[in-house]
Amino acid sequence: MHFLENARRLVIKLGTGALTSGSGDLNTEVVAGIAREIAALKMRGLQVVLVSSGAVGLGRGRLGLKQRPKKLSSLQKCAAVGQSMLTELWQHAFEPHGITVGQLLLTREDVRSRKRHLAIRDLFEEMLNEGIVPIVNENDTVSAAEIKFGDNDVLSALVASMTKAQLLIILSTASGLVDMKGTGEIVPVVEAITPAIEAMAGGSGTVVGTGGMITKIQAARLAMRSGCGAFIGSGSNPAIIADLFAGHATGTIFIPSRLPLGSRKRWLAWFEDPRGKLTVDAGAMQALREKGSSLLAKGVTAAEGSFARGEVIAVLGPKGEPVARGLAGYSAADLQKILGKRSEEIQPLFPSRKHLEVIHRDELVLIGR
Repeated sequence: MHFLENARRLVIKLGTGALTSGSGDLNTEVVAGIAREIAALKMRGLQVVLVSSGAVGLGRGRLGLKQRPKKLSSLQKCAAVGQSMLTELWQHAFEPHGITVGQLLLTREDVRSRKRHLAIRDLFEEMLNEGIVPIVNENDTVSAAEIKFGDNDVLSALVASMTKAQLLIILSTASGLVDMKGTGEIVPVVEAITPAIEAMAGGSGTVVGTGGMITKIQAARLAMRSGCGAFIGSGSNPAIIADLFAGHATGTIFIPSRLPLGSRKRWLAWFEDPRGKLTVDAGAMQALREKGSSLLAKGVTAAEGSFARGEVIAVLGPKGEPVARGLAGYSAADLQKILGKRSEEIQPLFPSRKHLEVIHRDELVLIGR
């Protein structure tokens, strides 16, 4: 496929289930094989980011815990023990190939702020241009619910978007997206993530992982809209990476969008959490989706949350369906004064304003379908 042939920057995500056994023991053959495959890619001039799960699993194994803890502090403890083990593991794996690695531990807060987002993006760029392989993981030792990515599948897609990668490879215990309601076989190619594709997804099937096909589909959707192709396959055989570029890997390929979002709109869509939400009527929803219009106050039926002008807010349809995200043109307090009003009614309230839109189309990105 064209995007595979032209790929020069990759993100490879390795799941906990592929990295460890159910008891938390290292699968050293897989680790060595992945390092060997990445070394081969770099010899061909490709740049690679590795998103590696496993810190909690490794810590759990070291601490002799048979089950994944449910208590947050216990998970953080496992991560604290396992994180250094994970880094050392990859350092040793890459040493025979003369490759330097660097560890990046991220929380959503690290990529939420536009300034910090750009700083991390620049760090990735410098590391990759110097031949360093970034080893990325969520910083589980400090991540609480409000700052978690939720799963390393999602994290890997955000990293792919941030680094403008052309390909995201997700390797886990899953061999691809299986059509459980139809043929029962792996779906080889997905050009668009439709409700039928989403219906094929299920939860995590292992005791060591946190995600499943649902989060992988979410990651693939995010990657596709960033102009990045995605591949989901089994990590039990590291040679699957070479097989993918040779055109005969078993798994599911997701074709990137022909009209990818720009970097600023990618940030609006996925990196920043909304500070509030607006509900719009059917006419406004149609205008946003089909005409690329700005959001006007006339179409807004409700506003929730406390937000300032210029902060990210979510836009929902009349049934609560996600429609868009964008930068608020008004604070929450000011917006309450103009809900449902026409521009000629708003102008006297804000006489110094040149733009009266609730969200200007240049500061708005469609999400959902």
